[in-house]
Amino acid sequence: MATQPLEAPTQWTREPRAVDALDKALRENPQVIPEHTEKWDVSRSDIYVEDRWQPIFKEMRAAGDLHKVNDSPFGSFWNVVSHRAIQHIEALPELYSSAGGITILEAMSDEKLAELGRERFELPMFIAMDRPKHTGQRRTVAPKFTPSNMEAMEADIRHRTGELLDTLPRGEVFDWVDTVSIELTTGMLALLFDFPWEDRRLLTFWSDWAGDTEIALVRELDEQRQGILREMGAYFYQLWQERANQPPTGDLISMMIHSPAMNQMSPEEFMGNLVLLIVGGNDTTRNTMSGIIHAFDKFPDQRKLFEQDPSLIPNAVQECIRYQTPLAHMRRVATEDSELFGQTVKAGERLVLWYISANRDEAVFEDADKLDITRENARRNLAFGYGIHRCVGARLAELQLRVLLEEMHKRRMRVHVAGDVERVRANFVHGFRKLEVEITEF
Repeated sequence: MATQPLEAPTQWTREPRAVDALDKALRENPQVIPEHTEKWDVSRSDIYVEDRWQPIFKEMRAAGDLHKVNDSPFGSFWNVVSHRAIQHIEALPELYSSAGGITILEAMSDEKLAELGRERFELPMFIAMDRPKHTGQRRTVAPKFTPSNMEAMEADIRHRTGELLDTLPRGEVFDWVDTVSIELTTGMLALLFDFPWEDRRLLTFWSDWAGDTEIALVRELDEQRQGILREMGAYFYQLWQERANQPPTGDLISMMIHSPAMNQMSPEEFMGNLVLLIVGGNDTTRNTMSGIIHAFDKFPDQRKLFEQDPSLIPNAVQECIRYQTPLAHMRRVATEDSELFGQTVKAGERLVLWYISANRDEAVFEDADKLDITRENARRNLAFGYGIHRCVGARLAELQLRVLLEEMHKRRMRVHVAGDVERVRANFVHGFRKLEVEITEF
């Protein structure tokens, strides 16, 4: 990189957590988040934290493949809610562009930003780019996630997973999210980046601030978020400097340094790709690790099938990813006027692809609101996206989840929900902030 994002602070920010900061802001002023007034404005986070989003999307799917929201705190956009429509849009990246951002936050117009007293804060990343630039940057990191690399990493993932499971308490209630899901995924990220182990929880901290789009609706929190992400950039810039004159290694930072497609990134682009890799590698796997436990407790017949037949585990992973859908949406923008499943979408209009709805689409998945680890087409889930922007780390996520279930089965571990269940207040990351459990044996 040509310039340094920020001078490194003497002490890295570690608190408050994004969820705590937003909760505090809402307690002090419930109107701090602009009101969502339209019936089908599913950008509102309360329906996710209260787990009541399912009937709203079901009603939309019954009424059509996509629906216009005209007056939302995030501006105007199309809700794309069916499996077939999302797959169609993803297959046409030139017509429905990813440039400019992938979350509903980037659906905001300049006028809407001005209304909120904000300036646009863009972090370019390869998932939010079109070809050919997207292709070169994606190819830089893709070799880390090849089948041969997954095979090479499996023994270490299995060792770390088994070691952690063996430390879990019996006969007492603990938080699965913090003790298992965060620890396993943060450790994996630290290894991918060759990140200082003692600071690995910073990765979780940064991921949470980066992935909570609703924070951007609160000016003070958005300014805090930007500062935290700049600190993240400064930390990684130090690692970049340390490795710039060293021989190439297999960690993601070294791969970027030695890639013509990425070694001249601007500070903003560097931060953007870090956010992509951290959120993609942390929130998705971590929330599915928690979602599996919650779903098995909700559907004990499926947990019994898992306990009786470990050969179902690979398919159970796909079904749990479908059922949880750890990232709720992705955003696209139309590059020209088009007819889309009976609707006219004009150039420049934003489309929000609700993966969380596509994965419950009754036209594809029978009895879609039920977990079924024998589901024949579970692999058709769109949780990782589709087409050129399909998640580059999907194989690694699937591997981590498979190993977790295999190691739990090996130990005859049954995990019961035994206390508080708290979900993330967000419309982008779909997951759990707390899941209190107790372990028995089957």
